[in-house]
Amino acid sequence: MEHRSGTMTGMPAETWTALTSLGGVALGGGLSWLVQSTTQRTNVRNEQRKLELARAETRRTERLAALERFVAAASEAERQALSRPRDQSAWDAWEAVTQPIMDRVWVAERMIRVLFPVPVHDAARAYFLVLNQGVWEGAEDYGAVRDSLEEPRVAFLDLAGDALEKS
Repeated sequence: MEHRSGTMTGMPAETWTALTSLGGVALGGGLSWLVQSTTQRTNVRNEQRKLELARAETRRTERLAALERFVAAASEAERQALSRPRDQSAWDAWEAVTQPIMDRVWVAERMIRVLFPVPVHDAARAYFLVLNQGVWEGAEDYGAVRDSLEEPRVAFLDLAGDALEKS
């Protein structure tokens, strides 16, 4: 190939300039597309992570609220169990106050089932059953009722606390 004035390997200089420019545009466009594509994928992953974190926080808040409702209702029920009348004359008034409390405990225990893992619900259920027995059947000694509630209450609260820590 001979080098003549105005030509390079048989092609005019303008053609080489145009091809080089076109190659540069293609390379720049490809790199730009690659960077934009990578940035978009990163942004999508970051948004998904943010949504997952927001969902987890919402779920944790729901669990905490359900736990608080259950504990509050169970505390009311424990007080009712410990104030259970020994004579029948006060029974109707006590029962009128106690039944709605036990209904709240029952509903709150069901919400524990919906929002927490099965072992937490199982512990809540065991606590509810002992509490229900203490409220409606009572015992000769109020201390025995209180003592019978301690172990299932603590077991439930420990499991619920662990579940909240993991969420």
